[in-house]
Amino acid sequence: MAEGERVSGRVERHAVIESFSGGREVVIFVDGAPIAAREGEPVAAALYGAGIRVTRHASKSGEPRGPFCMIGRCTECCMTVDGARNVRACRALVKEGMRVETPGREG
Repeated sequence: MAEGERVSGRVERHAVIESFSGGREVVIFVDGAPIAAREGEPVAAALYGAGIRVTRHASKSGEPRGPFCMIGRCTECCMTVDGARNVRACRALVKEGMRVETPGREG
C-alpha cells in the first residue's frame, strides 16, 4: 500500500471470486443511520465496508453474530430489508435508499 493511501473495509480484489468494481455510490439506511454503499453490491458487503460486523445477537446466549458463509446458506446475516423480514443480507443487492434493520430493531 502506498503512503497516504486510504484503507477501507471493502474487499477490492480476491484471488478466487470475480472483482466487483461496483455501481455508483449510494446511501442506504441501517437501523436509521445512513451509510455509503455501492449499488448492486451485496448488503452484507456494504455493511462490512462500513465497519458493521454484527447483524444480530444469538437468541439464547446474546452473543453477537454476523455474516459467515456469504453464500446464503447459514442465515447468520438475516435482517429486515425494505420491510421484508429474514432477508439474507449476503444475497440482497444494494439499491439507493434501501432500509436495513437488524433483528429486534424492526419498526
